[in-house]
Amino acid sequence: MRRLVRRRVERGSSSEHIELSRLHWRDLLSEALAGMLQRPVRSGLTSVGTVLGVGTFVAILGLTATASSQISERFTVLSATEVSIEAVPGSEPRFGSPFPSDADSRIRQLNGVRHAGVYWPVQLDQSVVVRSAPVESFTGNTQVRVVAASPGVLQAAEATLSEGVLFNEWHEARQQRVAIISTGVAARLGITTLETRPAIFIGDEAFSVVGVVDDVRRKADLLLSVIVPRSTAEEIWGPPAGEAGMLVSTRLGAAPQVATESALALNPAHPELYRAIPPPNPKELRTQVTEDLDELFLLLASICLSVGTVGIANTTLVAVLERTGEIGLRRALGARARHVAAQFLLESGTLGALGGLIGTALGLLTVVSVALARAWTPVINLGFVAAAPFLGLVTGLLAGLYPAWRASRIQPVEALSR
Repeated sequence: MRRLVRRRVERGSSSEHIELSRLHWRDLLSEALAGMLQRPVRSGLTSVGTVLGVGTFVAILGLTATASSQISERFTVLSATEVSIEAVPGSEPRFGSPFPSDADSRIRQLNGVRHAGVYWPVQLDQSVVVRSAPVESFTGNTQVRVVAASPGVLQAAEATLSEGVLFNEWHEARQQRVAIISTGVAARLGITTLETRPAIFIGDEAFSVVGVVDDVRRKADLLLSVIVPRSTAEEIWGPPAGEAGMLVSTRLGAAPQVATESALALNPAHPELYRAIPPPNPKELRTQVTEDLDELFLLLASICLSVGTVGIANTTLVAVLERTGEIGLRRALGARARHVAAQFLLESGTLGALGGLIGTALGLLTVVSVALARAWTPVINLGFVAAAPFLGLVTGLLAGLYPAWRASRIQPVEALSR
């Protein structure tokens, strides 16, 4: 340390006046830099916590903004054109289906509706299994759900056929014992082709497999079920014992209006018996997803910053204890307590700021890399990017408060006597 004490003797006076020591900012900076460079590895490891915290902070805000900008694009036409209708719990009739027999046609008459159909899960005994042979065997038996559905459900779900055809209004009107299965269910039952006109048995009831579905765009649980016509299911097993519903596909922009009018179309006298679920508003969905991401990831960033703060504080405190003799010598040469505290605060603040700069660069690199990998347009808030290094600086200063105070309390006599 440069000269801290200067004495001057006034002429004509026997008393000696001591001028208070001063420390220039250049001296303070050089001393702090020398203290950090004494153990560069430890200093580097100390700033890692801040690097991670600030980098996470920048990356999270950037990725959240980038992902949020994609939500409107990802909010597909498929989601915006789907309406679900369900019977209000407790409103089911004592006998029969909660939906009228002509529910499909009533909903299709609404403006903007493309397809509509009623469906419900068939309640079977636990002993009933689905098999591909008239005699039970170990192979070709499976426990799958059976769903009763009108032809409009398959059309609204936009089923993609792998083989065969979908049952239609003719099958529905004549209560034909036909079934639709997915490729997954077909594989479990050992059905490889429809050329042999295979049949499946639900308990003791035989159904001809007329179509194998490869995929559906809506109501994916249909791929795990055996789908039979609604009228056939009512004839064999009776009306729905569980929850029944309707799946409606609409033209773009018509879904909210269809949801409003559907209950009245099904039962003009008691529209309160039905509840229609329209598609979510894309703006509300975007806001909700953004808020959820912000809360979750900012919590993780705060944890990283807290770890970085504790790491800097711990390392700085250890440095104070290791440099007790050095601090005592400086105090003996005239350094004041605030000079020592300022030096250690500057060291911890510099480590924090350095970590903030590196973390900001890594965070920006992460955002750009993820955006390029996902073919997104990166969205970066320059205000947050500019504030991130200062966040690292503040973190370092806060971490150095207690160690700097401990260093300023060291007395020269105690330090030099060790």
